[in-house]
Amino acid sequence: MTDTNQTGDGTKLFIPALGGLYSCGREAAYPLLRIVVGGFMIPHGWGKIFGGTDGTAQFFTNIGLEPAYLLAIIAGAQEVLGGLCIALGLLTRFWAAGAIILMAVAIFAVHLPNGFSIMNGGYEYALFWMVSLIFVLFHGGGRYSIDRLIGREL
Repeated sequence: MTDTNQTGDGTKLFIPALGGLYSCGREAAYPLLRIVVGGFMIPHGWGKIFGGTDGTAQFFTNIGLEPAYLLAIIAGAQEVLGGLCIALGLLTRFWAAGAIILMAVAIFAVHLPNGFSIMNGGYEYALFWMVSLIFVLFHGGGRYSIDRLIGREL
């Protein structure tokens, strides 16, 4: 796009002076989203693996997820290793798919009975993360990723 008076899809801007800003920001926006989505997953898994596996497994048992200990380790690994890989853009689609499954389980097994609002322990936050991960899944690593550097994506 060379005309900064238009958006990426050719739509004219109401405020053409903002075209240059949007053009510059467009390239940085997706890597920023991918890094934040991946990076914010890491602390959630860290506690599950390094100090909270027993508690997580007990919680999983209480809500009927078995084998609870194995699932706690898988969930923690998905969040730590998967989060790191998503942030770096390494096997991005693979790890995003795993995180989407994790969020779907969280929504249906934990949050759905509490309604929508996060204030009541509802599914609002988990759904937000799941949709963000769906975006990452469909966009892959992107221009600034290890996937791009090695020239391969799933």
